[in-house]
Amino acid sequence: MATEFLHTMVRVTDLDQALDFYCAKLGLTEVRRMDSEQGRYTLVFLAAPGDVDQAKASQAPLVELTYNWDPETYTGGRNFGHLAYRVDNIYQTCQTLMDKGVTINRPPRDGRMAFVRSPDGISIELLQRGEALAKAEPWASMPNTGSW
Repeated sequence: MATEFLHTMVRVTDLDQALDFYCAKLGLTEVRRMDSEQGRYTLVFLAAPGDVDQAKASQAPLVELTYNWDPETYTGGRNFGHLAYRVDNIYQTCQTLMDKGVTINRPPRDGRMAFVRSPDGISIELLQRGEALAKAEPWASMPNTGSW
């Protein structure tokens, strides 16, 4: 049996706020959108910059943001687990996110891994491409903030 990863679905409560986080701050690209009047929802499919061509051709690998038009309360975002993205420079990525107002919940003290959270409480793991970077300040001594 062949298996192919397609997407991870995340429910969001404010589509504009979610798109600001995932696209403007985290750097993902919207590759497809679908509105369903009958189902009263919007689906937005996002790809990491390095996956855009593949995502457009095969519709994978993607993050699917599901926005239900009728208000719902979602709890347990942490129970979802997390999304993970490999980045070229963990320190630069975290600094860029901080400059855009994103809290670094678990700083990259080890030069390899950090966690942030989306506006809907979804944990996002950021992993350094290749070997860990040398420990550096302010990251090495930065405490955790909240949970991830």
